[in-house]
Amino acid sequence: MEQLILELAKPEAPGFANFVAGRNHEAVAMLRRLASGDVGETSLVIWGPSGVGKTHLLHAVAAAAAAAGRQVRYMDNVARVELPSETGALVCVDAVDAADPDAQGRLFTLYNALAASHGQLLAAASVAPARLALRDDLRTRLAHGLVYEIAALPDHDKAQALGAYAAERGFRLSTEVIDYLLAHGRRDMATLVTTLAALDRHSLAAKRPITVPLLREWMQRGTSGRDRPR
Repeated sequence: MEQLILELAKPEAPGFANFVAGRNHEAVAMLRRLASGDVGETSLVIWGPSGVGKTHLLHAVAAAAAAAGRQVRYMDNVARVELPSETGALVCVDAVDAADPDAQGRLFTLYNALAASHGQLLAAASVAPARLALRDDLRTRLAHGLVYEIAALPDHDKAQALGAYAAERGFRLSTEVIDYLLAHGRRDMATLVTTLAALDRHSLAAKRPITVPLLREWMQRGTSGRDRPR
């Protein structure tokens, strides 16, 4: 049983289905289009503070693009930027604002190569492109493309978003369960959604409905590091 719980608590792979869009519906819709190849611009930048789900969305786009048959690369480290050899490739690069001068040069070359080969660059940053501390020619190119801010959900919207997420997955969350989760767990949406997904699987395995006692018991067991989502 312990091994089963450990398996149930493993986070789901990032995808569009387990991202709670909140006020970011327009950005998510555009990212879906980008993944399918239905966007003409060379670059698309998503930006926002830590914890809003930028890395999740980059992984979601990469997975959807691969499923659609596109040549796609995901790079979590700007120091390892490489030029794709495929025509029409999609390259997803996280944390471009961490690029040092050498990495900025590679990003600039990558952008031009993608533009010449009808490929596309999806980049994530903590601030808007115009405010990035990058070389002027790179910053200008990134700002010239599509730009979307990924906004964090305010606390008063999280309960509704969590309820909607549960309903889409086919289970119901009571107000008491949502309030307890918001009061006792980490409050960023990525962790909240991961927790709900694991809790849903746990409730099915235990054949018990999701209630505050079940959630409390599960979270208390998690403090030992055995089955809390990571």
